[in-house]
Amino acid sequence: MTDDVRNILTALSAVPEPWQPHRLASVNDYDVKVVKLDGEFVWHSHPDTDELFLVLSGRLTIQLRDRDVHLGPHDVFVVPRGVEHCPLADGEVQALLIEPQGTVNTGDAGGERTSPLQELG
Repeated sequence: MTDDVRNILTALSAVPEPWQPHRLASVNDYDVKVVKLDGEFVWHSHPDTDELFLVLSGRLTIQLRDRDVHLGPHDVFVVPRGVEHCPLADGEVQALLIEPQGTVNTGDAGGERTSPLQELG
C-alpha cells in the first residue's frame, strides 16, 4: 500500500456502517483511518496513546467528563492518552483518525461496539 494513492472520499464511500474504522494508510507505526460516526459511541479511554480526530463533514461532539468539545468540518482535536471520552454525532459525521497501529476503537471499554480494523478494498 505504500505506493498507492488513496482518496479520502472514495475510501469513505466504501465504509458501510458507522463506528467501523477502515485503514486508509499507515505511516511508520501509526494508522490513518477513515470512519463514519452516527449517534453516541461508548465512554472509553486509550491508556497508552493519544487519539487524533479530524472532522471532514458533519458535526461531532467529543464528550469529556469535565466538558464537551464541539468540532465541525476541518476541525482537529486530540484526546490525550488516558482521558475518558465519548464521541457523539448528531447525524452522520465523516472523520479521519490517526492512532498507533493496533489501537482498538473502544479502548479499555471493550464490548459489542468493538470493531476490528477493516481494510479498504
